[in-house]
Amino acid sequence: MGQGEATARDRGPLWRKRKAIELGHFEARLTRGRGSFHFENLTSLTSALTTALRLTGLRARGERNALRAVVRPIRFVFDSLPEAFHGFRMLHLSDLHIDGLAGLAESLCERLQDIEVDLCVLTGDYRFAVHGPCHNVYYHMEKVLAAVRARCGIVGVLGNHDFAEEADALERMGVRMLMNEAQEVREGPDSVWVVGLDDAHYYGCDDLPGALTHVPADAFKILLVHSPEIINEAERAGMSLYLCGHTHAGQICLPGLGPVFTNASCPRKYTYGTWCYGGIQGYTSAGAGSSGVPVRFFCPPEIGLIELRCSHLHDTEKG
Repeated sequence: MGQGEATARDRGPLWRKRKAIELGHFEARLTRGRGSFHFENLTSLTSALTTALRLTGLRARGERNALRAVVRPIRFVFDSLPEAFHGFRMLHLSDLHIDGLAGLAESLCERLQDIEVDLCVLTGDYRFAVHGPCHNVYYHMEKVLAAVRARCGIVGVLGNHDFAEEADALERMGVRMLMNEAQEVREGPDSVWVVGLDDAHYYGCDDLPGALTHVPADAFKILLVHSPEIINEAERAGMSLYLCGHTHAGQICLPGLGPVFTNASCPRKYTYGTWCYGGIQGYTSAGAGSSGVPVRFFCPPEIGLIELRCSHLHDTEKG
């Protein structure tokens, strides 16, 4: 889908529910979704942290850290992966919060320019704020998307910071936005299905059964969702790979102790890095951007570079 081809479309009752919730952002605290605690409500804590960083002289260092994304190679090996997808490479970008820090888009573009992949996946939170207009996001997103080199295109979902209008805007930029939908990706005679859900953390407008309506039961399924909070449902639905972000891996971590907050209603072992749950393999990204205060300490931002491999071909190559 080329830029300018997409037009706004009604994506069903949950989409209309999301828009109604967005209107309430201007009047209510964030209290929906998978957990009762939402870090975004703690505006006084954010203000206090900003003041403390400024007084201690650490703000500038934290901002420099936030501009130094690392490329993290990740390899997943599956018994069920179709052979044509052995060696299939995906770029995973999450939690860009692209308008929150000057120079972030340019910094990410520098890191992306030499990366070639088969598919790029985006798992939400393109904007920094949770209130107000979205127009500042689009100029920066156009820059980042122009730097992506993905043979099979770009697919994405929305996060808890995002508004519905962003889905249509990103589709006009060439991203296929999956809002409780699935898309087949073919390689010769084989295919995998990418399943994308609306945000489960705050909006609670995710609909996994609905997204799987046209997906064959025995298909290899890659789930894109903003947060790691629906692992149980994903395992029951037969997902093979679960890709998400949201937690920023804490964003500010203490040496030897780890993150102060993860802001996700699930066990901590699922809030960063690679993990397994039942028959699912998963990856929770630390994110490429920052929220609340645009700083990072002992927790670098990251770009995921994922490779899929068939177990029998992988073992043969090792031997």
